[in-house]
Amino acid sequence: MEETNMEDCEQIRESEVAPALIAVHPAHKSVAVAVGLNLRVFNLQEGCSVPLVDDSGVHMHKDSIRAIRYGAEGKLFVSAGDDKLVKIWATDSWRCISSVSSEKRVTAVAISNDGHFVAFADKFGVIYAVEIEGYHENQTLPDKKAVPILAHYCSIITSLEFSPDGRYVISADRDFKIRVSVFPEKPSDGAHEIQSFCLGHTEFVSCLAFICSKDSQQWYLLSGGGDSTVRLWDFTCGFLLDTCHVGETELLQSKEGIDDSLLAVSDLCATPGGSLIAVAIQSYAGVLLLSCDLSAKSLHFARVVPIPGETFIPTSLAAASSSNQLWMVMGASTLYASDTSPLARVKVLYGFCESNQDSVEQETHVLEDKDLQGGEQLLQTLQGSSFIDKDALSTAAEAVKTAMCNLLIKKQYPSENREFRKRGRNDKKVNKKK
Repeated sequence: MEETNMEDCEQIRESEVAPALIAVHPAHKSVAVAVGLNLRVFNLQEGCSVPLVDDSGVHMHKDSIRAIRYGAEGKLFVSAGDDKLVKIWATDSWRCISSVSSEKRVTAVAISNDGHFVAFADKFGVIYAVEIEGYHENQTLPDKKAVPILAHYCSIITSLEFSPDGRYVISADRDFKIRVSVFPEKPSDGAHEIQSFCLGHTEFVSCLAFICSKDSQQWYLLSGGGDSTVRLWDFTCGFLLDTCHVGETELLQSKEGIDDSLLAVSDLCATPGGSLIAVAIQSYAGVLLLSCDLSAKSLHFARVVPIPGETFIPTSLAAASSSNQLWMVMGASTLYASDTSPLARVKVLYGFCESNQDSVEQETHVLEDKDLQGGEQLLQTLQGSSFIDKDALSTAAEAVKTAMCNLLIKKQYPSENREFRKRGRNDKKVNKKK
C-alpha cells in the first residue's frame, strides 16, 4: 500500500506546472526570469546575457524554480524551488555564494532590507531564516544552516516579506490568512510573538507588497487573492483599510470567455509611493491598474491595459524603483521551444510611475519588442527564443491558465493516502532521542 501511495504522490507531483517568474534589479541594472529549472539573467546596462557561476558544490537548480528575489540594494539575489535548494547569488559577479538545503520544496523567499537575513517557506508552511550578515562580495559564504522560526501548520505559504524596517516577517497562506510576526533578534529562538493577523480574504492569498506614504512615511501592506480582491492594510494592527473587487470591474466583466471564478489575483506590483498598482489577473490577457490614495486610505480602479496583438496572461510582475517600466512575464514550466529551453514571453509597460496616477490612460502603453532595452538579445536570453509564434503563445496561455488554476487550489487526497502524507509533515515530527 505504501508503494502505491508513493506512486500516487509522484503522479500528482509530476502534474504540477510552475508559472514563469520575473524580478528586476532595484536600480534597473538587470532583469531575471525563472521558468522551469532555468534561471536567466540579462544585464540591462551592458546589453548582454549574464553567465551564472555556481561553485557552491551543487550545480544550478535541478527542478522548477518557485521563487526569485533581489535584495533591497540589489547586491544579493535568491532563487529557490522544488529541488529543495535556496541559492544565494552575488549580483556583482552572479556567483552562487551559498546553497542552503530545505527539508521540503520551497514556495516563497524574502531578503531583509539590511541584507542580513534570507527567509524562505516550505511546502508544509514552515518558515526558516538564514543569517548572512558579514557577507563580502568576493567571498563564498560558509555552509549555512537554516533555522525554523514559525509555521502555518501544513498550509502552503504563498508569499513572504520582511517589513521595510526589518521588525516583522509577513507570511500569507493558502488558507486565507496573513500573519504578521515579530522577527526575533536571535532567529534560533523562533518567532513566537505574533503582532497581528490580517483577516478578510475569503480565498487563498496569492501576493503581498509594501507601499509607503510620502507624507507620513508610514508603511502599508497590499494583498491580492483568489477572491478577486486587492486589499489595503494597516498591518501592524491587522486593520483592513479598503478593498477593491477587481472581478467586479465593468471592463473585465465585459470580456468574453472569462469565467468570474477565474479572476483570481495572481500577482501585484506597486510604484514606490504606492499611488499606482499593477494587478495580474489569473485568466485575463493584460494588466489591471489601480490608483491608491494613502491620505484617504483608499483604492480605486484606474484602467485595464490589454496586450495588443497577442494572448498574453502575465504570471509575474516586477518593477524597479528607479524606472518607469513595469516588467511582465508569461510562461509555464511545461512549455518548450526546444528539448532544453522552456518558453517564456516578456512584455514591458512604459509609464508605470507615480506622476501617472491621474493621467494613466494617456501615458502608459505596452512597448513593442523592437523598443525594448536590449532588443532581440534580451528576448533571446529571457524568453528562450527571440520570436514566439501565435500558436505557441495560445498554447502558453492555456497552460498558464491551468497552472494558475491548480497552483493554490487544495488537492483532495483519497483517505488512504492521508496517513502517508502526514508522516512527512514538518509539524508532526517527533524527537526520537531519549
